[in-house]
Amino acid sequence: MSPTDRRSLAQDGLLAAVMAILLSVIVLATPRAGAVDLAAVLVGSLALVAWRRAPLVSLPVSTACMIVVTAHIQPGPPAAFPVLVSVFAAVRAGHPLAAALAGAAFLGADLAVKLPGADGVVENLQSTSLLVGWFVAAGVAATVTRHRQAYLEEVERRAAEAERTREEMARRRAGEERLRIARELHDSLTHSISVIKVQAGVAVHLARRRGEEVPAALLAIQEAGSDALRELRATLEVLRDPDGSEGEPAASGLDRLDDLVERARSTGLRAAVTISGTRRELPAEVDRAAYRIVQESLTNVSRHAGGAAATVRIDYADEKLIVQVDDDGTADPDRPPVPGTGLLGMRERVTALGGRLRAEPRHGGGFTVRAELPLGSVEEVVSVASEDPDGCIARPRRNP
Repeated sequence: MSPTDRRSLAQDGLLAAVMAILLSVIVLATPRAGAVDLAAVLVGSLALVAWRRAPLVSLPVSTACMIVVTAHIQPGPPAAFPVLVSVFAAVRAGHPLAAALAGAAFLGADLAVKLPGADGVVENLQSTSLLVGWFVAAGVAATVTRHRQAYLEEVERRAAEAERTREEMARRRAGEERLRIARELHDSLTHSISVIKVQAGVAVHLARRRGEEVPAALLAIQEAGSDALRELRATLEVLRDPDGSEGEPAASGLDRLDDLVERARSTGLRAAVTISGTRRELPAEVDRAAYRIVQESLTNVSRHAGGAAATVRIDYADEKLIVQVDDDGTADPDRPPVPGTGLLGMRERVTALGGRLRAEPRHGGGFTVRAELPLGSVEEVVSVASEDPDGCIARPRRNP
């Protein structure tokens, strides 16, 4: 039972108890009252516990009991209170005929008891007319409540439908935008990268045909072109996914770390790799993020720390993966560089995984990028990230 249902049941129970106490006092104060009258009052009042959930149960029970009490001791208008509540509930629930029959039965019994004897006929008719007015008012109030409830439900339904329509439109527009981006990437980057790859391959072939030594930079261009083309095609598949599933090419993980570092070395960068801890399978999101952090860090060392050497450290801890890239360049802590999109991308990746990122110049020269990525499930990672939105510490770095 929900808290709302429990609260409603408590309110109905309180109403029934108050009604039972009030009518019991009236019955006990009446000389002609007996045990049957007291029992009828208690049953008729306690039936109101079900007036909200089962009006067709409360209505006949309370009406029959109050007719018994009215016919025997004529307690006056208070005897109509349980019947009025039940009539209101029945009309609100969409049972006006049953409510009308119950009201007519009670009023008829009340009038039949009062008219014989001709004593106080006018007063008796006035009392019955007052009861008729009360019953009509209860029916009208219930009808208004019923229509208002129906109106509110219709408003909520329309609001939900409008929200669903907006979400569908947003998803459709997002899908169309993904397709547009995929087409632009395919028509521009795919062609350009293919040309670079082909030209590099031709140059390598001609050099070998002439018996010349192939420059390491040329081989690096050829390999980088192949990798870029493969990952671009995988990215296009993600963009064209009709379900809009998020992800990255499966190939971009730490299993390709050696190729990444070797390619960086072919450009003249001195790079070393140290792996500690027990190497094991990582969650896909963590694996991709670690690879991209190393990739971006090595790219920044090559571009901005001319001639510097880099050290890549991967530490497989029990509950987190630590990725650290240090270089011995000329970065100065007193002159923090302007952050660029590369650092922003690393920050976004680490924050999305609930990890921590430190990227800053070192005292004594050089630059450090250190990321701590939790190794829990995706649900745990999202929970950590939402609880600690400021968990990512990132400081300005070179303009990547």
